[in-house]
Amino acid sequence: MRVAEDASPGAVTARRFTTRRARSLFRHQVRNEQLLFWRSREAAVFVFLFPVLLFLLLGTVYSGRYHGHALSEYLVAGLLGYGTANTAFGGLAITLVLRREQGVLKRIRATPLPPALYLAATLASILIVFAIQSVSLIGLGHFVFDAELPTRPFSLLVALAVGAASFAALGIGVASLIRSAEGSSAVVNIIILPMTFLSGGFGPTRDYPQLLQDIAEVLPLKHLIDAITGIYLDHEPVWDQGWALLVVAVWGVIGAVVAKRRFGWEPREG
Repeated sequence: MRVAEDASPGAVTARRFTTRRARSLFRHQVRNEQLLFWRSREAAVFVFLFPVLLFLLLGTVYSGRYHGHALSEYLVAGLLGYGTANTAFGGLAITLVLRREQGVLKRIRATPLPPALYLAATLASILIVFAIQSVSLIGLGHFVFDAELPTRPFSLLVALAVGAASFAALGIGVASLIRSAEGSSAVVNIIILPMTFLSGGFGPTRDYPQLLQDIAEVLPLKHLIDAITGIYLDHEPVWDQGWALLVVAVWGVIGAVVAKRRFGWEPREG
């Protein structure tokens, strides 16, 4: 009887209405998130503009070639990785901590907007920012520093998508561990900047001490940058980067597990 009821025209119509309503709420929330992001000068500068400005600065300093490629092309690959971590991880973590401590997340739970849909819209908005940032970095590399354009754009897109999803999961996981709004930016930067330095986000790491190179091997950003470098510079397909992307994805799963166990919607300060 339940099967027959579920298959009735009324039940099908209700499900379609629910799906349409969810899509409408999602689009509306993504639009709101975009408006909030671009109206916030601090977020726009730190999350979106800083990697672009850093690329312009480093691009004027680095010159020559490495392993047959211009160093500017290594910078494109490295800063695409850094942009992934800075945007999907850092931007999301700081945003969630600030909103939690300001009571925004608590109020969201009292609205008809489902919490899962709210998080999905927040993540989607961050990924839109990252997509614009990635196009900007590749465009600047090509038109300003004469770096080549990707010859395998689909493979590069897949690698960046895996990286963004994984670092977003890590961002939510770290946000669940940070206790204060004041400490969120410091914690995020203490994680991101050394990790980027060790992983080659600011240039080749060939002259680093062996100990630092060994530490980098366990970091997700190192493997993401390796995957991006293989696709962008060596023109390899994405499936040749399976191991590197698997390591990145495992870190993402770890972040998701921490987030599931520890993420809260209530302020922790005071």
